[in-house]
Amino acid sequence: MRSLLIDEPPLQVLPSLAVSLDSADKALILQQIHYWLNRSNNVRDGFRWIYNSAAKWHEQFPWLSEKTIQRYLKDLEKRGLLITGNYNKAKFDRTKWYRIDYDALDNLGSALGLTVPTIGTERPNGMGLTVPTNTNRLPETTNNKRPNSKTEYGPDDQPYKVAVHLLTRIKQRQPDFKDPNLQKWANDIRLAHERDHRDYEKLDWLVDWSQDNSFWQANILSAGKLRKKYDTLMGQAERNRPTNVAPQTREDWFG
Repeated sequence: MRSLLIDEPPLQVLPSLAVSLDSADKALILQQIHYWLNRSNNVRDGFRWIYNSAAKWHEQFPWLSEKTIQRYLKDLEKRGLLITGNYNKAKFDRTKWYRIDYDALDNLGSALGLTVPTIGTERPNGMGLTVPTNTNRLPETTNNKRPNSKTEYGPDDQPYKVAVHLLTRIKQRQPDFKDPNLQKWANDIRLAHERDHRDYEKLDWLVDWSQDNSFWQANILSAGKLRKKYDTLMGQAERNRPTNVAPQTREDWFG
């Protein structure tokens, strides 16, 4: 029975927020978004934003299904408490970005007769800074993993950039190519870099080389295949390179 008691970082939320949202789960989700916003370096249009997949939210709320989390996020959006955006570099990337409308939240608190914000101690203002609003600091409400850990990648992460580059090149030839799991593709690129010691710039260059090759463009249709065939691709690229290449070009990798 002791294993069900608190021996890990707890999720906490103010009861007043749970009452105002008619749901403790929605309150916890909003609290977590506030937590990550205060730690986010993603500033767009003067506001801090976070992005996360339902699968990654599910890791923080394992008792909720991914569909339930998506439904709760949509409800918070309809209430005007969450604002969504799309700052992804690739047009086909539909990952939602989130920020909290703290003015709407304050109005909700005022309607309930609350005199302090309901979800914590600091709020990211329009300049991406934090302004203290409560002297009673809530404990951290999640583990120490940042959103952009090795298992979650964003538009500014190098593995994600290479993965998006590969998908963009594929879709140039095959517009109906099914959208893959870009997180998995980015993770394959990271593994190629960290475990196989492949340079990101070389991987990115191989994307173009493989997609410009009439044979390999039909075979390199995922980041995993790019990683698996890296040595073969580089070997063939070396054999096919011109003999009169100017210095200081990417071909210099071949020595």
